[in-house]
Amino acid sequence: MPEQVKKTLVLSIYFALAFSTLLVFWQVRNFDFVSYDDDAYVTENQHVISGLTFDNIIWAFTADVSNHWHPLTWLSLMLDCQLFGPSPGGMHLVNLLLHIVNTLLLFAVLKKMTGTLWPSAFVAALFALHPMHVESVAWIAERKDVLSTLFWLLAMLAYAQYVKKPDAARYLLVLLIFALGLMAKPMLVTLPFVLLLLDYWPLERIKHFDPQDTLRRRQVIYRLVLEKVPFFAISIISSVITFLVMRSGGGVAIVSLNKRIANVFLSYARYIGEMLWPSNLVVLYPFDVGSISFWQTAMCVLLLLVISIFVIRFGRNQKYLPMGWFWFVGTLVPVIGIVRVGLQGYADRYTYIPYIGLFLMLAWGLPQLLSKWISASPQRKIILGISMVIVLTTLGICAHRQTIYWKNSITLFSHAIEITQNNYLAYYNLGVAYDALGRGTEAIDAYRQAIRLKPNYIRACNNLGVAYGNLDRSVEAIEAFKQAIEFKPDLAEAHYNLGVAYLAIGDKNSAMAEYNILKSLNSQLTDKLLNQINK
Repeated sequence: MPEQVKKTLVLSIYFALAFSTLLVFWQVRNFDFVSYDDDAYVTENQHVISGLTFDNIIWAFTADVSNHWHPLTWLSLMLDCQLFGPSPGGMHLVNLLLHIVNTLLLFAVLKKMTGTLWPSAFVAALFALHPMHVESVAWIAERKDVLSTLFWLLAMLAYAQYVKKPDAARYLLVLLIFALGLMAKPMLVTLPFVLLLLDYWPLERIKHFDPQDTLRRRQVIYRLVLEKVPFFAISIISSVITFLVMRSGGGVAIVSLNKRIANVFLSYARYIGEMLWPSNLVVLYPFDVGSISFWQTAMCVLLLLVISIFVIRFGRNQKYLPMGWFWFVGTLVPVIGIVRVGLQGYADRYTYIPYIGLFLMLAWGLPQLLSKWISASPQRKIILGISMVIVLTTLGICAHRQTIYWKNSITLFSHAIEITQNNYLAYYNLGVAYDALGRGTEAIDAYRQAIRLKPNYIRACNNLGVAYGNLDRSVEAIEAFKQAIEFKPDLAEAHYNLGVAYLAIGDKNSAMAEYNILKSLNSQLTDKLLNQINK
């Protein structure tokens, strides 16, 4: 192929990737914030809303909001507010822009490392259009996902440059980009492991030697591992910081070890299934301990073992198989649930980087598999081309439809309730959304459903009381606050709300009793309730 034609083709692929991604996700410019983490990240976070100031920059590096330490994510959201104000449209478009840049970078990195055009383009297109990636793009709070992946891909690009011409400056550049990426999202701790996989394929820095060259092979592997030691050291530091922040913020969920391990295997199997057939995707998949059976877990373990044996068996000649598989398995480790964060069983957003490994296996494996069935090269290329267009078009349509659910909180959580069962988290967040719109009766119904499914859901009980109070149904509000206090006696907010509710029915003595409890708790709400009593 003439060089000029090849350049034109590459530019056309870049344009097609950007345009198709824009076409699928352009609708997000009109979307609202959602009542799930967007409040903590933007709408109720004065540090973010007030933009880039010296005090806010210091806060970004010292805050542990939402059980994460990711100062670059905070700074990026502050910059959005500085440029667009606290408007969701601008923030959504920045997320989309980052996703497009990530898609183009992925294509560039793979093309550079592998020297192949169409498989690299197919991986980038799958990454851009897969419905499982909608959550990372359409959710403002997931800025950390698209931003950290930008640094991940930049680190891969810098690493390819370093491998081509090793020197200290290029090595330090990779290290710096990696450190910055960790400050956007700590999930990047697995990058050193992926760099070793890249050494195996496609960079071919780990080669197979004859039996008599065992010593040389060990020396090469030892040198490559030693080269990654500073990266692993930074990963360990980041992991320790993340764990301490989560523990101090109460982000580590308490679930028995055997259930956590079972959910690990179930999640891996689900992610594989959703990659092949993405359907019934929602924002929240509650962790249902009772639904995990031994046989279900055993089948998932067997599936993972069979795939692992297969890729190892054929990996000597098809190196992309073990590389892609262990990319997928390894990069999911921080979010697979061994250390549980939050109440979800698994989440679409966790696949944003890991799926690249599976996409690599498909992009390089399918043409080789087809070549065993169809020997004629032109016929094989036509079949592959038509199949690629059908698959990508279907994924793009599905991703477009999935994105629609992120229009606002009502559509998002109503969809989750429709698709899942016993999803008390979705009911709770739907109630919060109705509350924000002043639709108190509907909020009450949603909170009551959440409490029906999880009677000890303290936040739902407290919010239910507030919703009753807003409708001047103070007696019912009192019962809701009492239920919250029954499960958490030291919940200062519920005691304050209960005191206000007592005042609404003229029971000043009971309100004074709640004041005394707040005083014993050293709550900041103590004086606030006293002011209400003295009015």
